[in-house]
Amino acid sequence: MQKTSVKWLALIGLAFFISACSKPAEIISLSGNTMGTTYHIKVVPNEQLPEPNLLQAEIDLALEKVNDQMSTYRPDSELSRFNSSGFEETVTVSADTATVIKEGIHLYQVTGGALDITLGPLVNLWGFGPDKRPTQVPSKEVIAEAKARTGIEFLDVDGTRLSKTKADLYVDLSSIAKGFGVDVVAGILNKYNVAGYLVEIGGELSVFGYKMDGSAWRVAIEQPDVDDREVQQVIAPGDMAIATSGDYRNYYEEEGQRFSHLIDPRTGYPIDHRLASVTVLHKQCMVADGYATAMMVLGTEASLALAQREGLAIMLIEKQDEGFKVFYSDAFKPYVEN
Repeated sequence: MQKTSVKWLALIGLAFFISACSKPAEIISLSGNTMGTTYHIKVVPNEQLPEPNLLQAEIDLALEKVNDQMSTYRPDSELSRFNSSGFEETVTVSADTATVIKEGIHLYQVTGGALDITLGPLVNLWGFGPDKRPTQVPSKEVIAEAKARTGIEFLDVDGTRLSKTKADLYVDLSSIAKGFGVDVVAGILNKYNVAGYLVEIGGELSVFGYKMDGSAWRVAIEQPDVDDREVQQVIAPGDMAIATSGDYRNYYEEEGQRFSHLIDPRTGYPIDHRLASVTVLHKQCMVADGYATAMMVLGTEASLALAQREGLAIMLIEKQDEGFKVFYSDAFKPYVEN
């Protein structure tokens, strides 16, 4: 009787072992908070990946490092130390911070000044930075004074050494740092040779490979409507990063006038045109993020011309008197799902 019981226990144990071994792997889903927003990650598992909690810890540490490097909300970050430095004082930063600043300078040149990482004084003036929202619309004189404190030509980068020839120059990397964070997480996952992933931080994404079932990742682009959340277009981005910028969520109204968080560096005023949303595909999310912001400043016509000139894959959604009108660059069309 004892032998029979032992045999049955052994068979039950074997059945559980076989069941556990044959159970299909599930996609790893991670989420958390970073950069004043949230992140969501989906990863196709493999044997090289650490346990999900260890993988998340590695990702959180990497994103925390980006915050310590580039946040304007942290007084002891590398960027804040530079912003508080004096005339021609040299501040040594990490290679990451230097890389993002150099890309910001490059995008300023390519976009004709539509993206300006020295825009900080104007962003703060209009209440979309660490400073509080203004109690009234700034006067022309105050705007001109803030604009006089901007200028990429006053910023110097030599390797990882930063200096400025305008004492109160203030660098704000919020237009590209979030995209850089996406690239950092994608780099961690690439290190483990995973078959597929989707990384999203505050709406900016990087997609690679395939889902668990072998199908392609598909991404829905939202219609830029303040009241409703409807899908405007579904795309199959392949191995690309995706950045979307719009003026329909982050804004405030003062005395019946609407003020977008997107400031035109060339005028010092919030944008005021019909372009409501820009989506850019690029291999680097940092670059896509910067272009998306710049194109929201440029407007429809100039953005399409820039995309044609640089071979960029972009989708623009323009407000019409009734509904919306969509524009694609030639490079974007292959990604559109019919």
